[in-house]
Amino acid sequence: MKNVTYIISDINKALAFEWIATYMDSSKINLKFVLLNPSQDSDLEKFLRNNNFLVKSILYRGKRDIPFAMMRIIIFLIKYKSDVVHTHLFNASFMGLFAAKLCAVKKRVYTRHHSTFHHQYFPKAVKYDRFCNFLATDIIAITEGVKYLLIHQEHVLEKKITVIHHGFKLNLFEKGSSIESIQQLKSKYNIDSHYPVVGVISRYTEWKGVQYIIPAFKSLLSIYPNAKLILANADGDYKLQIQELLRELAPENYIEIQFEKNIFDLYHLFDVFVHVPIDNHSEAFGQVYVESLAAGVPSVFTLSGIANDFVKHKQNALVVNYKSSPEIFDAIKQVTQTVGLKEKLIENGKRDVRERFTLTEMISKLEKMYLNK
Repeated sequence: MKNVTYIISDINKALAFEWIATYMDSSKINLKFVLLNPSQDSDLEKFLRNNNFLVKSILYRGKRDIPFAMMRIIIFLIKYKSDVVHTHLFNASFMGLFAAKLCAVKKRVYTRHHSTFHHQYFPKAVKYDRFCNFLATDIIAITEGVKYLLIHQEHVLEKKITVIHHGFKLNLFEKGSSIESIQQLKSKYNIDSHYPVVGVISRYTEWKGVQYIIPAFKSLLSIYPNAKLILANADGDYKLQIQELLRELAPENYIEIQFEKNIFDLYHLFDVFVHVPIDNHSEAFGQVYVESLAAGVPSVFTLSGIANDFVKHKQNALVVNYKSSPEIFDAIKQVTQTVGLKEKLIENGKRDVRERFTLTEMISKLEKMYLNK
């Protein structure tokens, strides 16, 4: 039996960790959790406690809390004799790996959830990424692109790196909750009479490219005056710029949703899904690439993150160039007007994600990493 401690920061709710906790082999792995958040009683903490997992919640609001948080992590690791520490997200990795090193934990794993973000926007933070790389005995790269970055830009030894893609309960996305639940969500957001419904699930940050979707949708209204744009996760540091663009649309043609917990049904509201990061590397993974295809929504993408590894133009999605509103508009129009294209994209998209992103495969690879000496 291996005592494995997950240290996670800045997460309220995450299906991935709920799935890992539920399906990890408890006869071989004793899983415990340390959660670092600016407030306690997150949805993830509630889920874990309700399912009888040992959870330590540590208040972390900024740099001033580092000494206190570090001490509590160290006490936890010693008390519960952690054999493996696996950290997720930046603050957890910086403090958790350092604490694990001080406690002489032999296997120190971290998942690199970001790609070139620090290199592009916060270059002074790259030294902390390098520090985490040094402290870790094993690094999980979630895509080949992240692995390339680690090797060629941060000079990590390749033998330290294992590529493990995120895994999903794909059937939940494909089926949704129920016809009744989907209909209730349509009524909630008043989209019963709109076509096409163009879906976007993306934070408002510059590199996500939402600013190129809105002009494309504005052009779409010349063909489909009753179209509707749904913008979910509609918050972030680029919000003012996005909302300035939205002022050019009539209020009845778009809706902003800050958070919708019923993510499985949300995809079933969309006739077309659009995700268009502005380059091939800013997105480290991009779960929406997989989720939208699993849900059977014909999609328009730029190639970034995991899309570089499996998305093919006119096979499982339509691929457009970066920062191109005209191409986004044209691709949406193709989905709605080209005979047979929609059906082809749906069929191939579902098949391709089923072949690559199962939850079973991800958990099997994680278990192998934890159990190997």
